[in-house]
Amino acid sequence: MSRTSAPPPTDAAAPTADSALTHGLKQRHLSMIALGGVIGAGLFVGSGAGIAAAGPSIVLAYGVSGLLVMFVMRMLGEMSAANPASGSFSVHAERAIGPWAGFTAGWSFWVLLCVAVGLEGIGAAQIVTGWLPGTPEWAWVALFMVIFLGTNLAAVKNFGEFEFWFAALKVIAITLFLVLGLLAILGVLPGTDSPGTSNLTGDGGFLPNGSEGLIIGLLASVFAYGGLETVTIAAAESENPVQGVAKAVRTAMWRIAVFYIGSMAVIVTLVPWDDPKVAEVGPFYAMLDHLGISGAAEIMNVVILVALLSAMNANIYGSSRMACSLVARGQGPKLLGKVSSGVPRNAVLASSVFGFLCVLLSYWRPDDVFPWLLNMIGAVILVVWIFVAVSQLVLRRRTEREAPDRLVVRMWLFPGLTIAALVAMTGIFVLMLRQPDTRDQLLATGVLTAVLIVIGVVRQRRAERGTPAQN
Repeated sequence: MSRTSAPPPTDAAAPTADSALTHGLKQRHLSMIALGGVIGAGLFVGSGAGIAAAGPSIVLAYGVSGLLVMFVMRMLGEMSAANPASGSFSVHAERAIGPWAGFTAGWSFWVLLCVAVGLEGIGAAQIVTGWLPGTPEWAWVALFMVIFLGTNLAAVKNFGEFEFWFAALKVIAITLFLVLGLLAILGVLPGTDSPGTSNLTGDGGFLPNGSEGLIIGLLASVFAYGGLETVTIAAAESENPVQGVAKAVRTAMWRIAVFYIGSMAVIVTLVPWDDPKVAEVGPFYAMLDHLGISGAAEIMNVVILVALLSAMNANIYGSSRMACSLVARGQGPKLLGKVSSGVPRNAVLASSVFGFLCVLLSYWRPDDVFPWLLNMIGAVILVVWIFVAVSQLVLRRRTEREAPDRLVVRMWLFPGLTIAALVAMTGIFVLMLRQPDTRDQLLATGVLTAVLIVIGVVRQRRAERGTPAQN
């Protein structure tokens, strides 16, 4: 399988698709999409398992994985500022490696987002049915789907406005959390005493479960960062795509580092890492409860509900734009590429329906099909990141030769840090093979990726012979 550049018609197709879309997103929308897209249930709830395994060293785990994510976003920001496209990394992979790579990266990401829509809908419905027992979960998921279909079928500025306020609520919640935590650590919060470093050095020390615990925490933290990619998809529909993506990527990276790493540091400083509540109900709830904040459970339920609904909205948007871009480049069913009033309505509908089918599978086949589906998307984000890194290695050199003025954003210490990021991602795959739970995810993701590569290669060879693949 040789590495080939995408043919000229392919490069021309992406701008055509984007020109059919509107440019209704403002800079404030992009900034909040970049920031809010990654702040979800993975941080508020999922981080508890990482803390339970790694102890205080979870701060180190989030720091290492956060650095990797910063590298990936810098690479993606460089390519997206040089060539804004609603297909983002899929377009870049096609231009750098070949059509099969764009096909694989794009459709694997589409599957990931659609399944995530279903999972987020289930999580949100479980919170609401806790408040309103006796109501069916699937009905709440359907209601959420209808609401977000409305926001995504309307003009893109409506999606942007909706997501702006969702993300703003999450940012406000984390900011207040960090302020409360810092006041408690300093011992100036009424009714609390400063714990000092007792929770960081006691109960087994900084690495209570050794390197194995740190590895589990590292794997948990890597996948918590998934979601930042959406901003480079949205940039193609902004008023100024080049400046928009450049600014959004630059500001989001350090903010996310503060929110993620800062949150973990505050939690493990204030709450013993082996407190059962950390893993059972979530570390944020455990900290608020530890500080004696009344109504901690309900506060966190509201925050998590907002985070889940925000992610649903963003993922329906991202999946629909990715599908539309793929179709415009001849990489999918033409029906999904229809754009009406600047909105890819059929792609929005298809993405939402696929997500809702995943919800139905969770009830119909909860013990076999649904777990397999979850495993299948388990490591997709790593596959996407690898495509990003390889594409940046190729396109950076090409852009420096052909259009150096387009390098508005530059990857640091190129090519050294890009290669280091690729080595780190390969290392994460190796670590996943060592853990039984993540091993199943990796193997299932490998099957999905292999199938898409085969289909992509067949389509590419047919196109090269002048025989169009059947859509």
